[in-house]
This record gives sequence, C-alpha cells and structure tokens, in this order.
Amino acid sequence: MAAERIQTFAEFWPYYVGAHRKPLNRALHYVGTSCAVGCVGAGVLTGNWLFFLAAPVVGYGPAWLGHFFVEGNQPATFGHAGFSLMADFKMLGHALQGKMDDEVTRLFGSPNPAPDAPLLATR
Repeated sequence: MAAERIQTFAEFWPYYVGAHRKPLNRALHYVGTSCAVGCVGAGVLTGNWLFFLAAPVVGYGPAWLGHFFVEGNQPATFGHAGFSLMADFKMLGHALQGKMDDEVTRLFGSPNPAPDAPLLATR
C-alpha cells in the first residue's frame, strides 16, 4: 500500500511498523517518546514553557537518527504527522507490554524482518 493513499490509522499502522523493522530504531523511538513525555510533564509541573519547546526536539531527535542512520528510510512523520504521533505511543505501549516484537512478527514474519519482507497481515 502506498503511503500517500493511507486514509485511516488502521491502514497506517502496518506501514508504520514496516518503517520500524529494526529493534534499534524502535528502541530509539522509545527513548524519544519517553523523553518527550517527560518534557511535557516537567513543563506542566514547573510552568516552564521551555520544556514544551524541548519536547519535540528530544522526542523526534532520537527517532529521526534511527530512521536516517539505522533503518535507512524516511520518518513517517514527514507524510503523516498525526498518525505517526499516535503510532509512536501505540508502539511504546506495545513495547512496555512486551508485545512489539510479536506485532512486527505478526505483520512481517520476524521481529527483525528484512527491508524487503512482505506485509503478511493488514490488521
């Protein structure tokens, strides 16, 4: 499925997982998402708006490094910012439950599938 034709989050999720095939890239996303949440929390608790400005930098920085240097692809954020943010939290939730490797395997047949591994399931 072409990324441009995605209309729903259910359609986006397999595309997103496919762009996060390597465990190190996923780990960098977990760090970034967790740090961004921490910045937002610190901003709320302290009232210091600089934490809110830092949240996207510390959130997307590690994630984009994972895409450009580990995965070798373009971040999904560039074409689907809203769905991508939702998927970042879904992926982190799966990871915290110990289910993300199972989800990658369900969709692509391995917890660390090859870049050309075909999509096996759509939902």
